[in-house]
Amino acid sequence: MYHTIFAPLTRRQQRQITRLLALALLPLLLVTSTGYAAERLPVPVAVATSVRRIRRRCCRRPPVAPPLRGSGALLQRTLPPVLGQTSLLLLLLVGGRAPTALLLLASLPLLRWLLTLSALVWPAWAQRPSCRWLRQVGADLHLALLLALGGHLLGQILGLTGGALLGAAATPTRSPKPTASGRILEDGTYEVFLGDQFVIRHQPVDEFDRRMFLLSLRNIHLVDHPSKRPFVCQVWLAQWFGTLQELISRWEDYREAGDWTRLMSRHHGPLLPRDQQQAIIQHWARHLWWSVAEVQAAAAAEGVTLSQDAITQIGQDSGLLAARRVLRERFQLSATTLRPKDDWLVSQLFAQLDQLQAHLEAGTRPMLEQQGDLRELLALRKELGLGSGRELERPLPWAYHLQQVLCGDWQTADDEPIRCPHCGGSQVRRKSRTPRQKRFYDAEGQLQTVDVFRYYCQNPACPQQTFTNLPPDLLPYSPWRAEVQLAALGAYELGRGSYRRVASGLGVSTATAARWVSQFGGQLLPVAALFGVVQSSGVVGVDEKWVRVHVPGKRGSRWMYVSVAVDCSSYDLLHIAIAPTVGTASAQAFLLALKAKGYRPQVIVTDLNQEYGAAIAAVFPQAEHHECVFHALQNWQAQVRKAYGKDYREQHPEAVALLRQLKRIFWATTKRTAERRYARVLALREAYVAAQPEVATVFTSLEHHWPKLVNAIESERIPLTNNTTELVIRRFAQHYQNFCGFHSIETAERYLVVFEWCYRLTPFTQDAQQRIRGKCPLELAGYDVSKLPMAQLCRGQLLGWPPESLAEVVPKP
Repeated sequence: MYHTIFAPLTRRQQRQITRLLALALLPLLLVTSTGYAAERLPVPVAVATSVRRIRRRCCRRPPVAPPLRGSGALLQRTLPPVLGQTSLLLLLLVGGRAPTALLLLASLPLLRWLLTLSALVWPAWAQRPSCRWLRQVGADLHLALLLALGGHLLGQILGLTGGALLGAAATPTRSPKPTASGRILEDGTYEVFLGDQFVIRHQPVDEFDRRMFLLSLRNIHLVDHPSKRPFVCQVWLAQWFGTLQELISRWEDYREAGDWTRLMSRHHGPLLPRDQQQAIIQHWARHLWWSVAEVQAAAAAEGVTLSQDAITQIGQDSGLLAARRVLRERFQLSATTLRPKDDWLVSQLFAQLDQLQAHLEAGTRPMLEQQGDLRELLALRKELGLGSGRELERPLPWAYHLQQVLCGDWQTADDEPIRCPHCGGSQVRRKSRTPRQKRFYDAEGQLQTVDVFRYYCQNPACPQQTFTNLPPDLLPYSPWRAEVQLAALGAYELGRGSYRRVASGLGVSTATAARWVSQFGGQLLPVAALFGVVQSSGVVGVDEKWVRVHVPGKRGSRWMYVSVAVDCSSYDLLHIAIAPTVGTASAQAFLLALKAKGYRPQVIVTDLNQEYGAAIAAVFPQAEHHECVFHALQNWQAQVRKAYGKDYREQHPEAVALLRQLKRIFWATTKRTAERRYARVLALREAYVAAQPEVATVFTSLEHHWPKLVNAIESERIPLTNNTTELVIRRFAQHYQNFCGFHSIETAERYLVVFEWCYRLTPFTQDAQQRIRGKCPLELAGYDVSKLPMAQLCRGQLLGWPPESLAEVVPKP
C-alpha cells in the first residue's frame, strides 16, 4: 500500500503502517467475539487518527517531485505491494462469490497508486483540495472493502449473515427488548402475546370479569423497572381491547380505593366524596323536573363544579334519572303540576285491552307481569278519582221497577229483603220506628202522602250509610210517580226531542221534563242484557256527528263527537259513544268498545277520515275497510270548487267534465270497467295540472283512496255508500236540534243511552223503503219485541195495551 503521506517516511515506518492496515480485521473479530462496545474501539477512526497525526508531524515540508532518473527505482519499490494488494482483493472477491461487476473493486489499489504518482509528477495538482479529497476517499473505500470482505468470510465460517455481523459490530450487545401485543378473537376471547413464546388467553363472562382481566395485565413488570411502571401500559390495553385509557385509570383508582360497588357497576361514575354526591342527589330530588344543565348550574352556585357527565352518572347511580324518565314519560312534570299525560294513558289502556282480549279469547290468565301493570293502572285510576269501575251496576230498587215496567213483566218475590239503594246490600236496619211522610201526586193530580221508613246500611263500604225505603211506584227526590215519568219518555219519543211539548202536555217545567228523560239513560240496562249479542250481518258502518258540550270550570262550550256503529243490513245501532276529540286514539277506543260487545265485523264502511285506517287495522285486522263513494265524490267536488271557484259550472266546463268522469268510474258494474275508466282519468292529470295546478289534489286523492273505493264494485257484501249510517245520524240530529248543547259529557252519555233504546225500538215510517217499513231495527235483526212495553212507548201506545194491537213483528228465532 502506498500513500503520498508515506513518501517522506522511511521504509521501516512504511512497513509498520502496512502491517497495521493488514491487521485491521483483528479488532472486528475481537468485538464480535467478546461483545465489547464497538464505539470504544473505532478501528477506522483509530487508524485515521494515527495517520492524521503522522501526517501533521511529517508533512510540513513542501512536496518535491522525485527526479526522473530515479523513477525506475520508485516503480520497483512501490508497484509490487500494490499488485499484491490487488491480487489479495481479487482472491477475496472470488472466494466470497461476488458478482462479476464487483470484481472491478480489486483495481482500487491500482487507482490509488496512479493517483499518488500523479501527485508526484504534478506537485501543483497535489496541493489542490480536490486531489486530497480523492486520495482520502480512495483510502477509506479501500479500508471499507477490506473490512466488508473480512466480515463476509468470517460470517460464512461462523454461519452468520453479513448484516448481522455488521450490526453486531456497529451496536453494543444488549438483551433484546421484550414486546407485547393483544387482540380480541371472533369468539370474544382476549389474547395477549408476551414476546414470541408466551400467550395469555381469557374469555370474559361479564363486564366485571373483563375489567379484572385488564387490571391483572397491569401487574406484569420488568425486572429492571420499578414496580410503579407496569410493562403493559394503559394506552396499549385501550388500543387492543376497544376501551378508553381514562376508564382503565378510573378502574385502577376504584381498586385502590376498595370501591367494589363502582368497579362492578356497568356505569363509569366519578370519584366524588359521598357527602358531595348526597348533596347533589337531595338537591335534584327536590327539583325532579330539572334537567342536567340546571342541576349543574345549581351545583356551581353552591361552589361545586362538576361536568354534565359527572352529574348524569350520579343520577344514574342513585336511580334519580330512571325515576325522572318514568315520570316525564307518564306525567306532566313541573313545579306545580303532576298529572298523567293523556297520550301515555291512552296507549297503556289500549295495550291492556289488547292483552286482556287476547287472554279472554285464548281462555288463559294474564301473566304476573301483566297483572302488575294492570294493578298499576287501577291504582292510578284510584289516585286520580276516575271511578271505581262499578258505575254500570244498578242496585236501586226503583230502578228495578223501571226495568220491570219498560222491559218485562216478571214478578217480584214477596219475601225479597229490603236492599240499600246505594250499594245494593241486604244488611240493613231500621233507623226509627216513627215513619216519615212521602208526598206524591196520584193519577188525578191530587197531592197524597204515604208512610216510609229510614234504614241504616251496615255495609262499611256504602257511601251513604242511610236510605229511605220507597214503594215501587215512587221515586226518590220527586213527588211524581214513575208512570208520569214514563209518559214523559213516550211523549219525548213521539215529539222527536221537543222537551217543551212534553212539559206542556204533562204540566211540568221544561227542565223537569228534560231531567226525567235523561235519568232513564242512567238507569236502563244495556240492550245486550235482554237479547245478548244482537245478531249482525258483519257489515258495519261507522260515522260521527259533532255536538256541543259545556266544559265545567270554563266559559262556553266545546265541540265533541258522537260516534255510531250501524249494521248496514238491519239499520241496527250496535254502539254509540261520545269522545272529546277526534283522532286515531278516539277511533281505536270506539272500535274496542264495539269489540267488547262481542261484534267481529268483516267489513267496515267509513267516510274518508284517515284516522280509521290505523284503528281498524289494530282492532279488527281481519276486517276489510271500505270508504264511502258518496263522501269521496263530495270531497272531490269541494276540491274542484276550491281550485276553479264557486262559478266553475258556468266558466270552466272542463271542471264539470272531470267530475262527470269521476262519477262514471263508480257507475261501472264490473271492476274491469272501473279500472279502465280510472286509468283514463289519471291520464288527464298532466293536462289538467298544467292548466290549473290546484286541481292536482283531486288526482292525488283519487289515487290515494282508490284501493278502498273500488273494493265495493262487484261485491255482494260491501255497499258503495255509508247511507245506512247517515240515516242514523239524521235521526240523532232530529233529537239534538232541539238542544242548546249538553250540560256535561256525563249528561250527554246518559242521553245517548236513551237515544239508543228509542231508536232501536222505534219502527220506521210508512214512507220508508218496503223492506224496513213499519219495523224497528231490532225486528229487522230477527228479534220479537212485541212483549216489551218499551216498544209500545216507542210506537206511541199507552202501557197496558194488549200485544195484539201492535203491528206485525218478526218472530223470535
